[in-house]
Amino acid sequence: MQTQIEYEVKIIKSKHLRLNDLKQEAQDSYLYKKYLHKEDIPAYPRPALHVSCLKHDTNRQGLCGIRADEGFKAPQKLSLVWWSLAVRPEEIQSAETRLLDETYPKRTEEQAAKQEDFLWRFASSPAFSEKSRYGSYRFTFPVEEVLTAYSEQFCSGDPPIMRVFETKLFKQEVEYAVLVHSPANQELFSEYPLFLYDDPNAVCTYRDGRFVWRPEAMCETHSYALIQRPDENQMTARPLSRRPPFYVWDHVALALHVENGQ
Repeated sequence: MQTQIEYEVKIIKSKHLRLNDLKQEAQDSYLYKKYLHKEDIPAYPRPALHVSCLKHDTNRQGLCGIRADEGFKAPQKLSLVWWSLAVRPEEIQSAETRLLDETYPKRTEEQAAKQEDFLWRFASSPAFSEKSRYGSYRFTFPVEEVLTAYSEQFCSGDPPIMRVFETKLFKQEVEYAVLVHSPANQELFSEYPLFLYDDPNAVCTYRDGRFVWRPEAMCETHSYALIQRPDENQMTARPLSRRPPFYVWDHVALALHVENGQ
């Protein structure tokens, strides 16, 4: 018998599971039967997004707390401050170019000039929305600025440690969480694998001040199908002639560990 919590979220600790693996892990759960089980999803792209900013969404009460505290603090009884990747339009465009270059390494300048933008049509999930998910307020900072501030405040200036924290499956949302903590707390979080910085098969890695995120499901509402034209070395987004199906969508979150309500 499943508990109420298991009906709301399924948590797989210490792993970032790709969708196929997540389906195997969650196939006996209530949440699997909502959206994750679907097989009739139109083809969609799997780009590598190089993301240089983080966002923190909040409501008015949270905003007042941030102002009063003059910064971001963990809620009472919790020790994590949560951020998410903030993908900018130019990063979607750059990811499209990389995807085309990797898929069609022999495409000509003429073919590249004829290529119409298509990736933005698939970036329709809440992960790409410019609106706050939890209210009317959003804070956006460069990744390096957030990590530098964390290093100075919690790590005595040393680089923070990143670990693979967990995969969370909600009704329609998949969250890949990365844990960030001080080197002084290595033993406290040793059960979580160290975050890999150069794994080409990982959902998310980090290098040179950017998170490289490879979305597993970037659409939520699938209004287009990806069409590949290898004879022309091009890709296009074709509108669906049927009712767009809903599917899971994914995003990456950072959990910054803080202590004593700092």
